[in-house]
Amino acid sequence: MTNVIRIKNASFYAYHGALQEEQNIGGRFEADVDIYTDFSEAAEKDDLKLTINYDEVYKFINKIVHTKKYYLIETLATVIADGILENFSGIKKICVRVRKNNVPVGGVIDCVEAEVEKESGE
Repeated sequence: MTNVIRIKNASFYAYHGALQEEQNIGGRFEADVDIYTDFSEAAEKDDLKLTINYDEVYKFINKIVHTKKYYLIETLATVIADGILENFSGIKKICVRVRKNNVPVGGVIDCVEAEVEKESGE
């Protein structure tokens, strides 16, 4: 059985970007994480220890977002996906989307988003 735990629209103020101004001024970033796992036993027993603790996942993402500056949201999304797969057990597949708002482009856009999908090596 495969179930999905989703973290939607986690927001962070951070200092990522290809332009020096972006790394100095910072901006708002958002992340979605889809964790494919089997939480049927946890649901049956109503036991947090038998599933992925999304609070711990959020704290892990927050740490990554604020520990290092990245030029690309593609890199940030990949680092988040790889880190979650390495540090949390029971994950079959993960999909991470990172959005950057107020992107300095020559036009008006809502945001730019990069998505990474990876399967576990377990």
